[in-house]
Amino acid sequence: MSVYSPLLDQIVVPSDMRELSRDDLRLLAEELRNETIDAVSVTGGHLGAGLGVVELTVALHYVFDAPRDRLIWDVGHQAYPHKVLTGRRDRIRTLRQGGGLSGFTKRSESEYDPFGAAHSSTSISAGLGMAVARDLAGGDNRVICVIGDGAMSAGMAYEAMNNAGARKGQLLVILNDNDMSIAPPVGALSRHLAQIASSKSYQNLRALGREIAERLPRPLHQAAARAEEYARGMVTGGTLFEELGFLYLGPIDGHDFDHLLPVLENIRDNGIDGPVLLHVVTEKGHGYSPAAKSADKLHAVSKFDVLTGVQSKSQAAAPSYTKVFAEALMREAEEDDRVVAITGAMPSGTGLDLFEKRFPGRMFDVGIAEQHAVTFAAGLATEGYKPFCAIYSTFLQRAYDQVIHDVAIQKLPVRFAIDRAGLVGADGATHAGSFDMTYLGCLPGFVIMAAADEAELVHMVATAASYDEGPIAFRYPRGEGTGVALPVRGKVLKIGKGRVLREGKDVAIVSVGTRLQAALGAAERLQSRGISCTVADARFVKPFDRELVRRLAQSHHMLITIEEGAIGGFGSQVLDYLVNNDLMRSGLSVRTLILPDEFQDHDDPQKQYARAGLNAADIVRVVETNLAKIA
Repeated sequence: MSVYSPLLDQIVVPSDMRELSRDDLRLLAEELRNETIDAVSVTGGHLGAGLGVVELTVALHYVFDAPRDRLIWDVGHQAYPHKVLTGRRDRIRTLRQGGGLSGFTKRSESEYDPFGAAHSSTSISAGLGMAVARDLAGGDNRVICVIGDGAMSAGMAYEAMNNAGARKGQLLVILNDNDMSIAPPVGALSRHLAQIASSKSYQNLRALGREIAERLPRPLHQAAARAEEYARGMVTGGTLFEELGFLYLGPIDGHDFDHLLPVLENIRDNGIDGPVLLHVVTEKGHGYSPAAKSADKLHAVSKFDVLTGVQSKSQAAAPSYTKVFAEALMREAEEDDRVVAITGAMPSGTGLDLFEKRFPGRMFDVGIAEQHAVTFAAGLATEGYKPFCAIYSTFLQRAYDQVIHDVAIQKLPVRFAIDRAGLVGADGATHAGSFDMTYLGCLPGFVIMAAADEAELVHMVATAASYDEGPIAFRYPRGEGTGVALPVRGKVLKIGKGRVLREGKDVAIVSVGTRLQAALGAAERLQSRGISCTVADARFVKPFDRELVRRLAQSHHMLITIEEGAIGGFGSQVLDYLVNNDLMRSGLSVRTLILPDEFQDHDDPQKQYARAGLNAADIVRVVETNLAKIA
């Protein structure tokens, strides 16, 4: 270990912390913060969120008894310090590397991760399920969910709280408030009130007060209830959570052990009958000056210099697909004031922060609320606007019912800009955009495009802006483009028409999306071995170019489709067409190259492609093997 950490060196599992005095915890937290900074400087990853919960992480593991007590971290961005304290310190510098630790909590990685989390707002639902299971089994362990203020913007969190508030049984939800100003300033008064409200004597007094009030005549009972509600709202600011059935405590300082420990111990020891919400205020990037001074608090970083915080980003050879999308959309918005943009808490991730600077009144960040984003876009479309709903492929899955019910059935022209389509390297299975061609391709009337390069993406943005017949989507990957020249403004593509980049006579390779370069590379290798290849870019997953596919099937010995997506996508659509139109003639071999039927772990993207069998060498192998069979 490169960090001097005499106390942290003594901690292998959380129970070791209980050998330390309370006074030692501050130094332990400092060592844990330095270890987290040093580890992420080597691997890259999410930094600011983890630094903000160092003291909270130490306090939770000091007071509660994980893994018997279930500690659930929402999203998982903030779980790196938790990993260090739970037996994974020796591997913390393998974060997000092939074969190394996940960047999120993961059940298969540790017994201290009771629930896998990479998408937000799931912790309270999962925790309630664990709490109910405990009660059904007659157990007495505790369940603690840590959820950020951003994740609390999702409806799922409130659905879970509404359910939890209607039942008895222990459940602790910790609201980690590090951004939204949803509470009055933290200070001695709120700290004192939280300690009082979580104490045994206060709980007994409150129960007695309710019992007395229930025996009063109804008008007096109602007046007493209104007075209590008013007092709660004035003193704690927690009326909303109380109305959902939670005992609200806080806000308290999440970086001060004198605030955290007494309240957590009261909650643990005083037998509070029902769910509790503890409001903890923290600072993202706390304790590390470069993070504290950064606008994004160094939320997500590449490798960096610990002393300066300067990230060692390689010089980009080409602009990112995300930036190309944003700039193309701005050009369309300049020409048409009906173009508006929508994102779900990912303005920088989708490039729409650039759009917002140019058109501040026409960009809408709806928070972590993809379902709302889609139906909101549908409402805009009914009034003649042209909404571009920019959502990562993996996050759009959360709004699938709205895509079907509110958009597709009504044939509304909502434009879906699907970022992070395909494999995503270090973010792994939870963030891979593997399924969008499948889950959208089965919907009647949906137009789906896949960009082969950044110039094609510009054309697809223009095509989407001009299309008013119904829903249309275009998908593009994470990372840099291929370096092709970009048009000043995109041209409108003919719906359902592909393009041929290379003509041959033996094998036809039809690519959709980013595997086009692999297809062209394979054609070059095969040409040197005497096998002539046609290479086509389908452009459209649906409706695809049936005329082109028919011609290629009739004039070649072998037809290969290749896509960066799961079964049920483009290749499946082509196979269905060939079979049902009697084009599977004798002497024709058809192969579909798709992502494997597995969730691929985080790794270097090129290694992921090799494992998936989607590189040029894989195409060559498939061609040579199958041509030999039909020779």
